[in-house]
Amino acid sequence: MSFKRFTLFFFVAALLFLAACGSGNADGAGDSESDNNEELSGNIAIDGSGTVYPLMARLAEDYMINEQQGVSVEVSRAGTSAGFKKFLDENGTDFNDASREIKEEEQATADELGIEVQELKVALDGLTIVTHPDNDWATELTPEQVQGIFLGDYTKWSDIDDSWPNEDIKTYGPNENHGTYEFFYEEILEEQDLIEGIDLQQDYSTLVTLISEDKNAIGFFGFGYYQSNQDTINAVSIDFGEGAVDPSLDTIAEDGPYADYTRPVFTYLNVNHAQEKPEVLDYAKYVLENTNNVAGETGFAPIPDEEVQSQMEVLEGIE
Repeated sequence: MSFKRFTLFFFVAALLFLAACGSGNADGAGDSESDNNEELSGNIAIDGSGTVYPLMARLAEDYMINEQQGVSVEVSRAGTSAGFKKFLDENGTDFNDASREIKEEEQATADELGIEVQELKVALDGLTIVTHPDNDWATELTPEQVQGIFLGDYTKWSDIDDSWPNEDIKTYGPNENHGTYEFFYEEILEEQDLIEGIDLQQDYSTLVTLISEDKNAIGFFGFGYYQSNQDTINAVSIDFGEGAVDPSLDTIAEDGPYADYTRPVFTYLNVNHAQEKPEVLDYAKYVLENTNNVAGETGFAPIPDEEVQSQMEVLEGIE
């Protein structure tokens, strides 16, 4: 073989070898991409907190549109306590959203049923005291005054301040199905009974309507429902001892100026379902990866990134 023919043969062989290597790498990359973006199908059932509902509904919608179009995520809002009853069942929901931590008796039920439960902290909420938009007197209150109103120590506005209207105070709030009710009773009222005759409602939109139509109304719920209805209700500033603080995304924090009225909110994962249905585990990871991106838009303050990461590591360990 001449030197020219040998050189040409070697050059062509080298090109074929490189093409084969490149083809192999391309196939490998394709397999990896498929693994990371596996198309899933199935149904995910979520119930629980009405407070957490706007956040979870937004995440579910984004997930179905942008992440897994073959998965149906149904989000309901029976309330934290009512939701736990649906969650802690042999054929229960996959997630329960909660505006409080799981109770000992609820955890005991989970243990009896063999349900492994994983708590996932998803955001921070600020309990918000709200009034009618024409209420231009009770714009600032102390925690003690809030207690007095909802315990029945004050029945007229003038009982708090002589210059305020001599009108009966009308109190409103979410009913016992909601973690917000329990938080208010346990943390704000220190487990003292709410005033007799308070109007307690299951539906938050009903509460907003009732308060917006009653000039002497005062009620409580999560910050998100105030944020989305600022044109029809007022938020009361709370003076914790160092001046009145408005509830806002800047003040709501566990170590911030609104800390006394700040609480974490959660979703609880049925780990058994996550092990059986890949779409459930995938959605749990999606929630943690994206909750801080949409929290503010739905009326919540974000949680620290390190808390998100530590919870993600727990989910990565579920097999």
